[in-house]
Amino acid sequence: MKITDVKYAVIGDHPVIRITTDEGIDGIGGAESPRNQPFFRHQIEYYKNMIVGLDPTDVERVLLNIRRVGGFKPWGSGVSAIEIALWDIAGKALGAPVYKLLGGKIRDRVRVYNGNIRQPISGYQPEDFAANMKWMKDLPQNFSIIKQGIAFHGSPMLKDMPGFYYGDYVKADKYGNRGVLTEKGFNITVDAVIAMKEVLGDEVGLALDCGPGLTASDTLRLAQTLEPYHLMWMEDTITGDYTPYVHPDYFLQVTPYTSTPIHTGEQVYLRHGFKELIEQHAVDVLGPDPMDVGGIAELKWIAEFADLHNIQMAPHGTVDGLIGLAAHVHVGAAMPDNFIAFELPNGKPDWWFDILEGMDAYKVVDSHIAVNDTPGLGITFRVDETKQYLNEEDAGFFDD
Repeated sequence: MKITDVKYAVIGDHPVIRITTDEGIDGIGGAESPRNQPFFRHQIEYYKNMIVGLDPTDVERVLLNIRRVGGFKPWGSGVSAIEIALWDIAGKALGAPVYKLLGGKIRDRVRVYNGNIRQPISGYQPEDFAANMKWMKDLPQNFSIIKQGIAFHGSPMLKDMPGFYYGDYVKADKYGNRGVLTEKGFNITVDAVIAMKEVLGDEVGLALDCGPGLTASDTLRLAQTLEPYHLMWMEDTITGDYTPYVHPDYFLQVTPYTSTPIHTGEQVYLRHGFKELIEQHAVDVLGPDPMDVGGIAELKWIAEFADLHNIQMAPHGTVDGLIGLAAHVHVGAAMPDNFIAFELPNGKPDWWFDILEGMDAYKVVDSHIAVNDTPGLGITFRVDETKQYLNEEDAGFFDD
C-alpha cells in the first residue's frame, strides 16, 4: 500500500486532513484548534511531499520523515494530524480498532471531563463562578471532573476586575498577560474556588486552568491555600498554553512544596519536550494534546514514561473536534493506570455530529465513553452530507 495524496479542508470550525492510498483505503485526522487554519494548510502541503509514495501502515517510518520539522503548539498539529490518519488507515487495513495497534486496551470505558462543554461566566464574583458550576454539574453527561478557568486563563477576573493584578490588561489571543496578583485578586480567586467547591461537594472533582501568567510564588501561595479543597489539579499556572518552552525549574519552585497537584503540558511537542518535566518530577499531572504532541502513539509513550515516575496523565483536548475525540478514546483505552481522564472535545457547529458515521459509539454516559471495536478510529465521513459544508477551494477533498 502507498500514500497517494494528503488532502486538506476546513469543515465548519475544524481543519481536517484525509490521506488517500492506492488501495482505496483512506484515513482522517485534524488540527487541535480552528485558529490553526491559516498555517495548518501550509504544514500539510509541506509534509505531503515528504510522505507520498510511502506505506501508510509503517506509521513510525513515515513519521521519521516529518517529525523533526514540527514544533511546539500549534506547530505540531500537522505532524499529529498525519500520525492519527495513518493509524486510521492501518486499523482499517488490518480490520482492527486503533487501540489494538497501540498494544490493546486495559479499560473498556474511558473517563472524560467537561472540556469544551461550558458556558461563559457572567461576572467575576464568587457567586458567578458558583452558578456556572451548578450549570455544569447538572449536565446530562454527569461529569465526575469539571475544569474551570480562573485568574489568567480566560476568566472575567482578568479583564473585567480593576486591580486584579499589578499590570495593565492587554487584549491578546494567545494569553499575553502575566504578573503578580494583588491581595484583592488573590483573595477573590480563592473565594471563587471555595464557592465552586461548595456546589460540587465531594461528588465531583474540580480542576483549575490558571494561566499561563501566574508567578511561581503566587502559584505556590494559591496551591497551599487551596489544599483543604482537594483540587484535581492546577493547570498551566506559570507556563503552558501557547508557550514555546517548558522551564521545569519554574515548577520545581512549587510542586515539591504543596499537596495540590500541579499540571502542564498541552503546548509541548514530542516526548523530548517532557523528558525534564518527568525526570525531575517537576509536575504531578501531564496533559499532552494528541493533536499537538505528535499523535496518539507519542502520547502513549509519554504516558508510559510518566508512569515510571509516578506522574499522572490528564490529556488536553478542548477543541480537538470529533476526529480528536475518537483518537482520544483509542489512546485512552491503551494508556497505563496513571491515566485519569481526557478533556472532552466537541464538534462545531453541531451538524458535525451529522456528517460522521459512527459517532453514536462515542456518547458520554456517566462521565465515560465506551471503547468500541470498529476498525480504525471507528468514524468515517458521510460524503454526501459533508460536501455541502466544503468551501469552494476544498471541493476536491473527497476525490481520489
